[in-house]
Amino acid sequence: MYTESRSGWEAKNRFKAQEGYRKLVSEELDRMLGDAREGRPIQRSVTLTEPSNHIKDYDRVITMLEMSVDNTITLDAHDFDRYVMDNWDWSRFALATNTAYADEVPHAPGKWREDQQ
Repeated sequence: MYTESRSGWEAKNRFKAQEGYRKLVSEELDRMLGDAREGRPIQRSVTLTEPSNHIKDYDRVITMLEMSVDNTITLDAHDFDRYVMDNWDWSRFALATNTAYADEVPHAPGKWREDQQ
């Protein structure tokens, strides 16, 4: 179980989605600044959803396992699903959001990339 939790943590720690998110936010802010400079109507907020980061969830489980003095850890079905199967309550949303940003050509979640149309 420790190995499963650690591998999930390592996968989530490779936070490529944050890089894609920052790229898109920067592009959106550049567009907004260009609109302001050219006298066009200005969009006053960035509408991108920040990627999910649940590293602390993995850190908590790993620390619990490292600090345990028990030889055997008993889990209920819910904890087994999260800690071993890596199926957390937030998994589906995080996968959708982070995959879009971590894509080779980052795009906002729920929006089609231009090259996919």
